[in-house]
Amino acid sequence: MTSPLSELNFDLPTRRSTQKLAQLIAPLLAESDLVVLTGPLGSGKTFFVRALCRALGLPAAQRVTSPTFTLVQEHDTVPPLAHADLYRLNGPEQLRELGLDAQRDDGRLLLVEWGEPYIAQLGGDALLVSFALDPRRAAVSATGRRSNAILAELSAKG
Repeated sequence: MTSPLSELNFDLPTRRSTQKLAQLIAPLLAESDLVVLTGPLGSGKTFFVRALCRALGLPAAQRVTSPTFTLVQEHDTVPPLAHADLYRLNGPEQLRELGLDAQRDDGRLLLVEWGEPYIAQLGGDALLVSFALDPRRAAVSATGRRSNAILAELSAKG
């Protein structure tokens, strides 16, 4: 499905601007939504996840780090969130072993770094947030009905 809004672009010159983007998106997300984060190393994907977790009620005392080596971390947010980093995966078989589709089916909001090649296996319909370094910015797009609704709401807010 092609989005009526192809994408929304946000300049992110400061950490605070990234936090504001997370605060804009957070109230639009619901259980079982899929957010896929792309961009080069150091472009702000994990920082964005941390800001989103805070906006979803995770206390500042609880750490949010990159799950590069653990692959998946769960956070007690509202809705509950699973944060995955698929950078080290070698294919769909390893993805199945992580059980992310089951977590999404169980109502977890799923945030996935390096997940673009696996959108179909993760259940499709993803909000894509693509980070760039020079200049620092994010492009937000959608792949399905639910994510297009989020994108439309984001457009109206931002």
